[in-house]
Amino acid sequence: MTKNRKTSKPSLSTWGKIWRIMLAIAVPLGGGIIVSLFTRSAMDTFGRLNQPPLSPPAILFPIAWTILYVLMGLASYIIWLNSVSKNGKTNREGKVALTIYGVQLALNFAWSPLFFNAGLYWFAFAWLMVMIIFIIALMAKTFKISRAAFFMLLPYILWCCFAAYLNCGIALLN
Repeated sequence: MTKNRKTSKPSLSTWGKIWRIMLAIAVPLGGGIIVSLFTRSAMDTFGRLNQPPLSPPAILFPIAWTILYVLMGLASYIIWLNSVSKNGKTNREGKVALTIYGVQLALNFAWSPLFFNAGLYWFAFAWLMVMIIFIIALMAKTFKISRAAFFMLLPYILWCCFAAYLNCGIALLN
């Protein structure tokens, strides 16, 4: 941590970085919490559905999504950090990557109500396929900006592909 020589307190740039990291994590995590509050009552219905093979126990979902949202937030911070110039402007690659990040995050938040609350399993599956396309586009852009951010998104795409399998299985079985 950089320190101001006169006061021995962390510099504003250090606090600014900490604030940005916290905000980057809070956006996906906070959105996920809000969505889970809206879909909580539908989880009973979900438990009664015919499940495809390899369906994990329900307790795994909030644990997995918490980890994934933290990794997504950290990846977005790293994308921003590696895309901003000394004058504070974000370069074109970074703007495109962060825009794709925002779109896929909005798609992510909308999927749960479509699937759990509305019970639109096939529509939710199609929605998830579009979301996966955006995640792949994000990862392609991210690979050019930061390998660390790219690898932080890898568990997310893998989990979403698994979610697509579960979604399709539930649509077929119910």
